[in-house]
Amino acid sequence: MSPRIARDRPVAAPARRGVVRHGWPPALAVVLAALLGMAVVAAGGLWAAGAADLPGNAFAPVVCATVVTAVGGTVELSGNAGALARTNAGLTVVPLSVTLVGALVVAGGFLRPLRHRAVAAAGELAGWAARIGVLWLLGLVGLALGARHTFAVDVGDGTLSDLTGLLDTAPRVGFTTDVPLTAGYGLLWLAGILVLALLVAPGAPLPGRLLRFQASVRPAAYAMVVLVLAYVALALLVAVVAMITRGHARGTLAVILLGLPNLAWTALTLGLGVTWDGRVEGPFGLPVPRVLAEVLRTPDVSALNLRTIAAHDGRWWWLAVVAAVLLLAVAFLMAARSPARIRAWQHAVHLGVALALTMLTLCLAGRVRAHYGLSLLGIGDVGGNLSGELLLRPRLWSAVGLGALWGLIAGFLGAWPARAVPRRGEVAARRP
Repeated sequence: MSPRIARDRPVAAPARRGVVRHGWPPALAVVLAALLGMAVVAAGGLWAAGAADLPGNAFAPVVCATVVTAVGGTVELSGNAGALARTNAGLTVVPLSVTLVGALVVAGGFLRPLRHRAVAAAGELAGWAARIGVLWLLGLVGLALGARHTFAVDVGDGTLSDLTGLLDTAPRVGFTTDVPLTAGYGLLWLAGILVLALLVAPGAPLPGRLLRFQASVRPAAYAMVVLVLAYVALALLVAVVAMITRGHARGTLAVILLGLPNLAWTALTLGLGVTWDGRVEGPFGLPVPRVLAEVLRTPDVSALNLRTIAAHDGRWWWLAVVAAVLLLAVAFLMAARSPARIRAWQHAVHLGVALALTMLTLCLAGRVRAHYGLSLLGIGDVGGNLSGELLLRPRLWSAVGLGALWGLIAGFLGAWPARAVPRRGEVAARRP
């Protein structure tokens, strides 16, 4: 090579072994991909639900509000009905389809630069996460500021319409966001997703001091992610079959794009014996199978569990069978991915703790509360089908206890067939 060619060739700077630098452009790509994916899913679901016909160009603010609530943000409802009347409204629900899309995109983007490595410095992981966090915060604040709108409530024709017009009490309801709370909860959501991604991904690097915990934590965390995603896949299959055979394609699509995991993970908890307290009153309704709506549409709060559902349709006992089979399958998967030195009782403890935490998370995320009412001159509801309540809340601590019990049993049973699977650290004598 001539001296001139050698002089013109750029010389690469020596790379530090084992360190990958994660700059701002990759972090921006992760955040934009996650927010765009969530917005597309939310917009598709809302369009299928008929939100594109909302008055006053409300579709975009509603999409923003949906994305905000999907990551734990706070949307506040407000009402106004003039000087002589009062409206009140509230809404607590998480569109978990949108949440799941965001979680998968964020986790995948966060882990991609870290693949094929066994160890990463804590400072490197923290710096990469911090860049994503800063950009995520900016995007979330922008969405929160765009998630606000006010609607006029149609009271129909007749006496009620005449009365509200005469007294200038035409009801209006709107929504806005609490930006500080939204930012705080959104950052907590992001932190949880990034930590879970490191715990679950088999090839994700950990700081050297945490490597000793991966044998007990990582297989159990991976098993729980497989379990919840398997339920979503089964629910998607059921929804597609129902769409083809029973029609109502647009309504079913809205459920798929907005709340499919809500239904799937509620079915998981019901299959494990969890009881939910619920009530449906007034014009509200739940996008659930008819038998569940029948159990909930009662004058008082009703108990929703396998026994009360099976009283209407005995086929729902299959939820317990599906839960048992899938739980044993992921227990076997956890044991097969664990080092051979882990004993059966340790598998039981690991899965018991993991399933208890999973049940806690699913129950908190699956709560639903909606209410709306209009009162005139301070006297009750003025009628006209303008009031109602939708409630679905779990019996939380019994759910956690049931998760721990099921996990202990399944973890112990799943360890035995896993003895026949070659595993890391296995020696000639295999003992569970």
